Amino acid sequence: MHMKKTLILLAALWQSAVFCAQTVIPVASPTKTLKVEIGVKGQSVQIDLYDKEGKVVNIQTLRLDLAEKLLAGNWQVANQTRTSVDQTWQPVYGERSLVTDRYNGLELLLRSDKNSKEMTFSVRLYDEGLAFRYAFDKLDFWNCTLKDEHTQFLFGQDADTWVTGNAQGAYSKTRLSELKETGDRPQVVRLGENRFVAIGEAALVDYSRMKLGKSETGTGIQSVLSGEVKLDLAGYQSPWRYVMVANHPGQLVQNNDLILNLNEPNQIANTSWIKPGQVLREVTLTTPGAFAAIDFAAENHIAYVEFDAGWYGAEEDTRSDATTVTVDPARSKGPLDLPKIIEYAQAKDVGILVYVNKKALHQQLDVILPLYKQWGIKGVKYGFVNVGDQYATAWLHHAIRKAAKYELMVDVHDEYRPTGYSRTYPNLITQEGIRGDEESPALSQSIYTLYNRMICGAGDNTNCFYAERVSQKMGGRAAQLAKRVAIYSPWQFIFWYDRPAKAPARAGGAGSAESIIRTDAITDFYCSIPTVWDDTRFYEGDMESYAVVARRSAADWYVSVLNAGNKRRVTIPTDMLDKGTRYKATLYYQQGQKKDAVSVKEIKCQGETLTLDVEADSGCVLHITPIMK
Repeated sequence: MHMKKTLILLAALWQSAVFCAQTVIPVASPTKTLKVEIGVKGQSVQIDLYDKEGKVVNIQTLRLDLAEKLLAGNWQVANQTRTSVDQTWQPVYGERSLVTDRYNGLELLLRSDKNSKEMTFSVRLYDEGLAFRYAFDKLDFWNCTLKDEHTQFLFGQDADTWVTGNAQGAYSKTRLSELKETGDRPQVVRLGENRFVAIGEAALVDYSRMKLGKSETGTGIQSVLSGEVKLDLAGYQSPWRYVMVANHPGQLVQNNDLILNLNEPNQIANTSWIKPGQVLREVTLTTPGAFAAIDFAAENHIAYVEFDAGWYGAEEDTRSDATTVTVDPARSKGPLDLPKIIEYAQAKDVGILVYVNKKALHQQLDVILPLYKQWGIKGVKYGFVNVGDQYATAWLHHAIRKAAKYELMVDVHDEYRPTGYSRTYPNLITQEGIRGDEESPALSQSIYTLYNRMICGAGDNTNCFYAERVSQKMGGRAAQLAKRVAIYSPWQFIFWYDRPAKAPARAGGAGSAESIIRTDAITDFYCSIPTVWDDTRFYEGDMESYAVVARRSAADWYVSVLNAGNKRRVTIPTDMLDKGTRYKATLYYQQGQKKDAVSVKEIKCQGETLTLDVEADSGCVLHITPIMK
């Protein structure tokens, strides 16, 4: 870690009288791209956030609904401390190999002028956005319950916003004034053609989840907690709330390290066992199917084979025992010899992952984790976990920490959305909380997902490639290649509804040619795309129709174009390439309306830009690799 850190103390203790209720305290970001003015009024704190065009948002916070009436009078600022941080750190894996953490911070000690109870309010201002959190004095609030917080994010005018009612739901575009139900976070608001904000939360570990609904007053959105918060269980502090600001929606995603920076550093000393990679789901739950999947994985550099719901019984039946291999007859007739399969996989250098539903997790977690470690399993997919309330949140993150104890990686499925905890416990490899390919989303929905959902972190998109739905509903196979690059996940399930040719048919049907993985040059390239990156850049695009994402692995660049609109010409800068190096550029694309096929051609890689013609409702990947001398 390379670190430069400055701490500036603005007086050990300033008398409350110095800071009256009307005090406005300014903070600027490191390059003065953003600034805030913080005011304390009554029992609330107001933050006005500005960029170079003027005010972005007015935030009204500390509007707390406490079960116990402990607050009286008004807050006054008893002390303030400023910090300036400029450091870099290396993640275990990620969308880039080096993360910059650079901000100016302010911490206010607030004291009631009636009963002297105290709270701390913390602000960080990055060039990329604002973050704030509040903390309670343990002695003053030791036996207190927070019912809700009512933080408002108010804008000067009505604006477009994109919302989804749940973590796996479809996104829709609406206006702030027309919001009805609460939406999941982060939520993007477009304030102008080149002015976007994203509102969300980071470091949600033992608190109640924040969702976002229409503000009670003004024009904007307001926090809604998914249940009460016992302050002692939460360690007497809230998660961070953030407002990111950018002139392009892709920059919001490109700057999503801000969320990691708001989490605690890595707590796992030895991370050598934490390995990203591609995953093949074994769909037959049979020993012959498993051997075929392992052989295919070994031949195609796929790191893991995963056994999904049904391997230990009916997943929703509380009598199903996840310490046994007892195949659900509704899913497979078996047999499934898991010990023999694990031994076979180890000989082929392929890891085995298993799915466990929340019902078994809650009953058997302390038994199955050491057992799976003993079996030689590399990771567990936590299925249908409870989310939202404080207990569910705390239990889940405790279960992630327990998995780390036994060197097991974790993929949290269904409604959970990340808030950066993979920095603190990087065995949390990925999570769903995304409308992935198993839902057969149109390409326009995948672009919404990229610009909205992917701000908060990795998304297990359950990629498809040969299933019929790819060409019928999802933009075609070239678009699936592009999604592999654009939608980040350190574990990529790359053939969700497909099986190797040597595998037996799935239970309930003989399958079809479209669901069998073909072995050809296109499949080879699809399987070779990395899952983690050394650099990431967003270029052209808009929220409605297309996106251009460039990612680097070692010296190779992969440029992804997703195009849900009409046929278009896309211009890609070559500023990411080394000027003194010659490159080979290979384009994988859709030719005409052949959605079930991927065409390949080499293009010239010279000059300051590259130009690509992309068919409507399709995608492409440009693989740029240096030519060895």
